[in-house]
Amino acid sequence: MTAAAPPAPPGSCAPPAPPAAARSLTPVSKVLKLCLHALFLGLLALSAGRAVADAAPRAGWVVAACALLVAVYAAGVRAPAVHRSQRAGALWLAGLGAAWAGLLAVSPDGLWTAFPLYFLELHLLRLRWGVAAVAVTACAAIGGFLAHSGAVTPGAFLGPLLGGAVAVATVLGYQALYRESERRRELIEELITTRAELAAAERGAGILAERERLAREIHDTLAQGLSSIQLLLRAAERALPEGAPALPHIARAREAAQDNLAEARRFVRALTPPDLEHGSLAAALERLCAAVPGPRVRFSLSGRPRVLPTPYEVALLRIAQSALANVVRHARAGRAEITLTFMDASVTLDVVDDGDGFDPSSGAPGSGSADGGFGLPAMRSRAETLGGLFTVESGPGQGTAVAVTLPLPLEHLEYTEAVEAL
Repeated sequence: MTAAAPPAPPGSCAPPAPPAAARSLTPVSKVLKLCLHALFLGLLALSAGRAVADAAPRAGWVVAACALLVAVYAAGVRAPAVHRSQRAGALWLAGLGAAWAGLLAVSPDGLWTAFPLYFLELHLLRLRWGVAAVAVTACAAIGGFLAHSGAVTPGAFLGPLLGGAVAVATVLGYQALYRESERRRELIEELITTRAELAAAERGAGILAERERLAREIHDTLAQGLSSIQLLLRAAERALPEGAPALPHIARAREAAQDNLAEARRFVRALTPPDLEHGSLAAALERLCAAVPGPRVRFSLSGRPRVLPTPYEVALLRIAQSALANVVRHARAGRAEITLTFMDASVTLDVVDDGDGFDPSSGAPGSGSADGGFGLPAMRSRAETLGGLFTVESGPGQGTAVAVTLPLPLEHLEYTEAVEAL
């Protein structure tokens, strides 16, 4: 046969066509095809050789029939249509069978060629038609043997029938092994793809965590220190009398501290989550409400807004995203509202919906779903990491209210008061 395996029609015993990248024949398949060619041609050569060596009365006809079979076989092997079309393959098998019937009519040795014909019929035809063709071929071999020998023996029936049964069992067993091999190959490819996706997700999560950590460190150390230096220099500048020689140096030092503070804040903005890159926390929450599919979500702001430490903004934004995800997935709510409240020493985020609600004592909403109810524990963990308080109020048919309160750190309050005093 040729190097390209024909696509298997529905119900065929041939294996399903593998993907384009894997359609080249394996070494085992190539060896099997070469063995089939060698078996077919060797049996024809043996039939012709015996007829010539024994000086059979119809030796010329035997050689001619063998030559015709070789020509028909070679034409089918080299014809691409035989491997692409089941109809073309069936026509080729019909021509090959007619030529073989001619050989069987002039020589009893022609029945040997029935065995490779079994494999060809099972390979090119649908399973039920292939088995039927094998049965017809076996009957023709039995009839040819009986016609030439004239004696009815058990071997005349058992040989062709057992050969056909062995061919069917061999092909079916090979196809079962092939399908199992394909399933294993697909499973391995899926595992490799999943492992690559998991590694990419872990790298992405690690990058985001490191970005947030660096932003927090820069904000809490460098930025705060530069701000303190700028405030001290400003105080020193006010304490010195007019025309003091140190005033120009203090002014340059204050400008340098201010420039470096602006650079540090630029680094912090570059390292914050994408939702916070283009504005304040309030603006990010407002954009989040506008992008939620399903229920109508309204955002409201209470109190005097102030700049929060980067970890606080990130935590509040992630909690709001997770809470709205629960509203969309589980609550079946028509309305929801997010309220961000700034107080003197703390900031509060409330997410309220009018959905189905749930019993907080029985577990998180959607605990039977694929997420396993992980959203609420994750939100609670974020709040408690920053020393905050996380509460959930809900009931069946009463909607759900999620509230998180984060106390602002003392140094941040002192810094904010100093800036406002200036």
